[in-house]
Amino acid sequence: MRSEAEGAVPEEEQTVTSEEEEESEAGDGKKKKQGSFWKELPILVVIAVVLALVIKAFAVQAFYIPSGSMENTLQVGDRVLVNKIVYHTRDVARGDIIVFNGLDSWDPEMQVQEPTNPVSKALRWVGAAFGFAPNEKDYIKRVIGIPGDRVKCCDAQGRVTVNGVPIDEASYLYTDPITGEQNKPSNDPFDITVAPGQLWVMGDHRELSYDSRSHQADPGGGTIPIDHVIGRAFVIVWPLDRIDTLPIPDTFEQPALEAAAAALPATPYALGAIGTLPIAYLMRRRRIPH
Repeated sequence: MRSEAEGAVPEEEQTVTSEEEEESEAGDGKKKKQGSFWKELPILVVIAVVLALVIKAFAVQAFYIPSGSMENTLQVGDRVLVNKIVYHTRDVARGDIIVFNGLDSWDPEMQVQEPTNPVSKALRWVGAAFGFAPNEKDYIKRVIGIPGDRVKCCDAQGRVTVNGVPIDEASYLYTDPITGEQNKPSNDPFDITVAPGQLWVMGDHRELSYDSRSHQADPGGGTIPIDHVIGRAFVIVWPLDRIDTLPIPDTFEQPALEAAAAALPATPYALGAIGTLPIAYLMRRRRIPH
């Protein structure tokens, strides 16, 4: 029988790891991990940018507010998120705040100097894509009239009417923070029926906004094509102290407004039907044998 001494490993053959060796091995592991991280970082950045661009292209995009045309609702320097999917599930609604492309239809509200340096151009493109810089081709306004609506200003009380129904705009029209004076719905009169596929849009700061009223001499009579709409602005995300949602004001939910709109399309058809009655009568008499 072997003794415990015979079965034991000689001391000189036992493997012993010193504290220095352990620290050295741990340090090597950390270096490998750090090296691996720096190698993976560019890949992670590229993936993040690609995902952000995909989301921007198809779902949600950030926009920078460069002018005061939508004050007090939106301030210069605000960043808003725009839902680019919503109008694939529903139509544009009165009261929506929309971002649309004014290229080839409206002149820019503000001129942004074009960078000449390639690096500056790239940085500006990235800034505009992620809502950190203005884009002079895109506008943000509130929808007042949709296809078929007759939008008019002003009634006896100085209000804008849609299909003969006055809308109460006190909740969003610009109010001077010093004097407390609020913009009038419009200083200039207008009366337009919105054509199919078009929208009548106005800024909340009526005395500053270069909107549909100012483009009545343009093709479309100041309206903008629905297919130029990029999406609906639904939330302010920056600055942090201004984070808020952008709901449709209650005045656009008036039952009378919807009832008036529903009645409008019937009128031309009814008139057309009445106009054809004499013709139908004469044709019928000609077919009756005498």
